Amino acid sequence: MRRVLRLTGRLVGAALGVLAAYLVAAALGGLVPGPVGEMPEAPEEVEIGLLFGPIHVDFLLPASAETRAALAPVAAAGVPLDDPGVAHLIVGWGAQDFYTTAGTYADITLSAAARAVAGDASVLRVDVLGPIAPGAAYPRLRLSAVQYQALLAEIAATIDGPPLPGVGFTATDGFVVAAGRFHVFRTCNTWVGRSLRAAGVDIGAWTPTPYSLRLSLWRAGLS
Repeated sequence: MRRVLRLTGRLVGAALGVLAAYLVAAALGGLVPGPVGEMPEAPEEVEIGLLFGPIHVDFLLPASAETRAALAPVAAAGVPLDDPGVAHLIVGWGAQDFYTTAGTYADITLSAAARAVAGDASVLRVDVLGPIAPGAAYPRLRLSAVQYQALLAEIAATIDGPPLPGVGFTATDGFVVAAGRFHVFRTCNTWVGRSLRAAGVDIGAWTPTPYSLRLSLWRAGLS
């Protein structure tokens, strides 16, 4: 019994050590500058938002004609892109099994979490919002028109397949098959960071967690 307890203690200690190392690396990855796409100087014209959750960050994009056109394939997933009452689009990327089943934390299953850690196919989720109340608290970024075009191109390039029928958490959201595999080193939040860097935003080299992105914004003076 003592041997079992000692072995269990060592395994738990090793797991905690790996987790601690991952979190420290995530913090450093958010602070170390990453490669940023070069953009011509232009007036800031487009405001986007970042919606932070405990483990996941979404883009909040204006529902302009340009945005709707870039995300047109998600209309087949039931997203009402053409509704005139839509003012914003929420866009996120994630592991297919985990992202399409975990509407709340109570829905998380061990198998979906394990696949997300080890590796899973990915999906893009899009939902719509009406006007947002003034003063709503979330990080906002101002992009030039050229930067915003680059961001939309990066997001649109993520779409890599058909919609997933019958999958969603609201009456207006939808999922489509996305490019790239999701795993613990390539998370939904690294996708956000990579997309922002492609648009010339100074985001850290590796941002696997929401606090990595927050540290990146703080370092770059964007928060």
